[in-house]
Amino acid sequence: MKLFSRFSLVRLLLAGGAVILLAGMLVVGTWVGSEIEIGVINRAGLVTSLYVDSIVAPHLQTLAGEGQLRAADRAALDRLLSGTPLGQHIVAFKIWSLDGRILYSTNPALIGRRFEVKPGLASAFSGQVHSQIADLTEPENEFERQQWSRLIETYAPVRVANTGMIVAVSEFYQTIDDLAHEVRTARLRSWLMVSTATVVMFLLLAWLVRHASNTIAAQQSELSEKVTQLTALLAQNEQLHDRVRRAAARTTALNERFLHRIAADLHDGPGQGLALALMRMEPLANTCSTCPATLTKGRTVGDEFRTLHSALQASLDDLRAISGGLHLPEVETLSLAETARRAVRDYERTAGLAVTLSAEEMPHEVPLPVKITLFRLLQESLANGFRHGGGTDQRVTLITRDGQLLVEVADGGKGFDPRIAVADGHLGLAGMRERVEILGGSFSVQSTPGQGTVIRASLPVAPLETELE
Repeated sequence: MKLFSRFSLVRLLLAGGAVILLAGMLVVGTWVGSEIEIGVINRAGLVTSLYVDSIVAPHLQTLAGEGQLRAADRAALDRLLSGTPLGQHIVAFKIWSLDGRILYSTNPALIGRRFEVKPGLASAFSGQVHSQIADLTEPENEFERQQWSRLIETYAPVRVANTGMIVAVSEFYQTIDDLAHEVRTARLRSWLMVSTATVVMFLLLAWLVRHASNTIAAQQSELSEKVTQLTALLAQNEQLHDRVRRAAARTTALNERFLHRIAADLHDGPGQGLALALMRMEPLANTCSTCPATLTKGRTVGDEFRTLHSALQASLDDLRAISGGLHLPEVETLSLAETARRAVRDYERTAGLAVTLSAEEMPHEVPLPVKITLFRLLQESLANGFRHGGGTDQRVTLITRDGQLLVEVADGGKGFDPRIAVADGHLGLAGMRERVEILGGSFSVQSTPGQGTVIRASLPVAPLETELE
């Protein structure tokens, strides 16, 4: 790996391409050289066999009738193969019968002997000219291998002039000196051509790789620039998101303080005025209760005073109830578990019902907006369960896991269809969802008619900078 890391991608591709092209050149060059050698051997054998057949065949025609050579034919063959250009070109000659017996040979000791019919000889008996470089290891080559190590061996069929019937096979041997020079020349030309083609392909490959590398480098540079820009934008987005969360947390605290101020203003303003009006009206109602004067439809002044007194008293009760609902207990000094118990206890005191509360592994220090949201969530969800489900089997479960406060408020009431509730614009569910999600949490409602309701929420308990500026 350290070795590869020192090279660029272009150099690695070029090095790999060079190795592949070199291996291909060696394979192709070797194969072409082998084919050239085989072609040259076959061509040389075919040309010589035609020449031999045109001179030797006329002296072998008697084999068709007698099966043996006449003495005159043998003498003619001896003259052709000694002291003539043909004899100088052919270093050994044999005539084979169809049964593998040697009818004539430049080595008289082989005449009349029978040997195994080899594939080359069998091929010639079938009408084909067969040439190869022989290592002279066969028993019938005992004379030739004493002088040469390798010779070109050619088998050619001998045919009857009129019928074309094969009556024998001529076998002759040639030296490989001229052939070796021709093969070397042909191989040199073929290797030169293959090498030139390989170099041209490598240069084309190098150009293509260099061009592709420049394109990739330009694209990488452009991509790197875009990644840098996106990274900066993501960092800015993260900062903005963090600032929004902090602003939302501060808004939650400010909203509760604003509600607390409204509750105080209602209690100290209209509430005190209504209470004073009731106090002043009560003696007037008692005084005028015996007044005989009537106003409309048989109602006396006393009746009207009593009606006004009842209306004012109801308005004062409603005003106090609204003021009490807007006012949030002092939860800043309470822990998360104590905040939950306070919300449940206030509900139990108001509704006159018992709620099962389970709080596990509650952290002591959590941001104030989280405690405010938890209190309002429990307050609203328990009140909804009382109003719409009769407060049956209400349960509150709190669990802290992976930096999240998991809240579950369930009841065994009559339930409802959440889709219909959302379509009808119920503000309670929308308000709870908004309070939870504004802190980066999640909120869900699971309910089925006749099977109760389960409200689930998760709130982050990580510290947030919520101090007011």
